[in-house]
Amino acid sequence: MFVSVKDWNRFCLRFHCRRCDILSTATFRFNLNHAISAHMRCLNEKIHLHTKISPLYLFCVSFSGLEEVVFVIQSQRNSYHARRGEQRRVEILQQAAELGQGNPVVLLLHELSQYEGDWSVLPALPHLSATYGQSASWFFFIEEETRVLLSALLQVLNRYPEWFLGKRLHDNDASIIHHYAFSEDPASFGYPDPAAGWAVSTLLLRRLAERIQHEHLKSDFTIDLKHELALYIWEEGNGPQLTAVPQFCTEMRDNCATTFTTYLPNCGDPVPKKDVFVAVKTCQKFHTERVPVVKATWEKDAGFLEFYSDVLDASIPTISLGVPNTERGHCGKTFAILRRFLSKAVPKADWLVIVDDDTLISLPRLRRLLRCYDPKEAVSLGERYGYGLVQNGYSYATGGGGMVLSRVAVSRLVTSGCSCYSDDAPDDMVLGRCFTALGVPITHSPLFHQARPDDYSESLISMQQAISFHKHWNINPVAVYKQWLQDTNPRDEL
Repeated sequence: MFVSVKDWNRFCLRFHCRRCDILSTATFRFNLNHAISAHMRCLNEKIHLHTKISPLYLFCVSFSGLEEVVFVIQSQRNSYHARRGEQRRVEILQQAAELGQGNPVVLLLHELSQYEGDWSVLPALPHLSATYGQSASWFFFIEEETRVLLSALLQVLNRYPEWFLGKRLHDNDASIIHHYAFSEDPASFGYPDPAAGWAVSTLLLRRLAERIQHEHLKSDFTIDLKHELALYIWEEGNGPQLTAVPQFCTEMRDNCATTFTTYLPNCGDPVPKKDVFVAVKTCQKFHTERVPVVKATWEKDAGFLEFYSDVLDASIPTISLGVPNTERGHCGKTFAILRRFLSKAVPKADWLVIVDDDTLISLPRLRRLLRCYDPKEAVSLGERYGYGLVQNGYSYATGGGGMVLSRVAVSRLVTSGCSCYSDDAPDDMVLGRCFTALGVPITHSPLFHQARPDDYSESLISMQQAISFHKHWNINPVAVYKQWLQDTNPRDEL
């Protein structure tokens, strides 16, 4: 007697069992001469199934080879990132051919559909489940710069029965970007480091795909994707927590299945200072508090820089754009900066960088990163957030970490007629909505940070060459700049 794969999968989906996963190549073989009791503990620790069946032995081979793995490269639409994603796909397929243990499916996330919000993963799950859920056992998500050793990965996926695998990160202190979740014990909750790759079993992905089509998310905002995905999977204790896998690595060591190169690639010499125009948003009440920090840290690295305020102050100096200061939003001021950038009032530059007066930024590192991008394309670059992405929303580069725009992007936006609905509207979100309407992708770099270093996992930011941080709350901003952003051996700059 045989129990079919289809029946077993139906059973798994019904009872949501922890150790019960979708099978695509195996069957369960039963010996009719004996009877045993199958006892399976299910995911919520409450359901126990006691079924009188007739096997003496139960044989299950739930995972066999690479043909049951779907790789999802978390690629982006910008031409540089699309090329890097395609290069990673080719490398994986070539390695699989040499290994001879099956051919995996390798997908570029930005190619799954025309919807820009697929980067937040949840909107893409129904498509992934419907298209590949019948043939796959695992979905493995990696960054464009994540390298995978397929032979070692196969060993990992065969070794771990758990559903959600990754390199574990945790907060050291309650973090604003995580809405102070687990504030009593921040280290108790783990979330995956995307640079090392993370895996979900097909059964789990199916459950998530089902939920996302019928449940409303608690928040419309996507701020820190890796943490929010782990929370969604955890399901307030009804789902699995992340299982830490030491073979998922960001730095090379023995027995690694994955490693990571860098978020700051070497694409050539940094772009010249003259090609980058920096706009600092400030107001009168911060002229003596925040502006001196800019001057004491990163202003010297700017070729062209202007401070935009609500009043003229020759000692800085500031420029008034005729827009009253607002306590929130600053959309009117930002759009005035965009128009000024395109005018003859300032030197012509390929790139515009808009920051707050409490943004700390490494312009040398930014110029290195910008070498990877084509200024002739419409580029909007920064730390990407999302709003209403499951409901066909939009993405935006968050303002505090710095918004970087190519001249082409600024020109397209200004000439489109897209504008603020009020001077105090949130400028970064309005820009994101405008760029989405124009078909300009928001390009993400995790080297930009909307918050302070203490608000991020220490193990995460310690491996980065950060480009920016934001806010002066309860920190010494000059000391933070020197520790995290100032290069000890800076390159010669043009």
